[in-house]
Amino acid sequence: MNRHVNFLACLCLSTFGLSSAASANKVFVSNEKGNTITVIDSDTWEPITEFPGGNRPRGIGISPDGKYLYVCASDDDTIRVFDTETYQEVWTLPSGPDPELFTIHPSGELLYVANEDDNLVTVVDTQSRTIVAEIPVGVEPEGMAISPDARFVINTSETTNMAHFIDTSDYKIKHNILVDQRPRYAVYSDDGNKLFVSSEIGGTVSVIDPNGADGPVLTDKIGFEVSGVQPEWLQPVGMKITADNKWLFVALGPANRVAVIDAETLEVVDYILVGQRVWQMAFTPGQEFLITTNGNSNDVTVIDVAKQRAIKSVQVGQQPWGVAVMPDE
Repeated sequence: MNRHVNFLACLCLSTFGLSSAASANKVFVSNEKGNTITVIDSDTWEPITEFPGGNRPRGIGISPDGKYLYVCASDDDTIRVFDTETYQEVWTLPSGPDPELFTIHPSGELLYVANEDDNLVTVVDTQSRTIVAEIPVGVEPEGMAISPDARFVINTSETTNMAHFIDTSDYKIKHNILVDQRPRYAVYSDDGNKLFVSSEIGGTVSVIDPNGADGPVLTDKIGFEVSGVQPEWLQPVGMKITADNKWLFVALGPANRVAVIDAETLEVVDYILVGQRVWQMAFTPGQEFLITTNGNSNDVTVIDVAKQRAIKSVQVGQQPWGVAVMPDE
């Protein structure tokens, strides 16, 4: 096992030290190979329980009111919906084939789901539990994001190497931006002035101005370099940006690092060593902590956002993929 992973696993942080900054929240982790969901208490950073999540659970998210957990059960071709208190499955939502990632409308009424196998984005009404629209996009859609004003949904297509801008009023693609090879994730800055798209094989994060006079425009690209790590291991996937639009965190896959980027200057200021094959990430509600899923070490890493360092490793199920945190009440 990686020496640093051993070190993280042995870190013992007191409950007082972790809980002083924020009250406890449940953290839900989808275990892709274990077909389970692990629940962690963010006060003690100990697992609470584990329950069945369907076959190959990947993308995961929580309704804005905190009542429901949505899980892309990719091999079941459905989205499973669980009660966040009882962990019981309450119903399923039609998702289209092989759902991988989704984004939620701020109202909580619509899910926008990437269907990898059928090159579609499916729009699902969470109230009527019906499909509202199916939108043809590029080949192997994965990444999903929604603009802060909810006017556009962004889909990234892994093989077409594009970010598609879908108008939420008529479900038409209005703009396409070419990015580097195999885009996996997209995230907006909270002010809506930047869109970041990670390209796993290209090894870059594309920076897009969504508000150009003639439509969205690619303005910059961020590359990565870590001493002792082969360039082909630097594979950007999941991303999160702080609410003050200051820091962008990028999971670098098999490099076992999270890059810390100044979101204004676009400079990489640090690399945080985490578990093996870091994939997706989520903030706790106050953004005191960032949780990463590490697929090959079967754990999550807790990062102190202010200090920009890893402080805790928590063992979960087999091959953790997605992570979501309960919103504040």
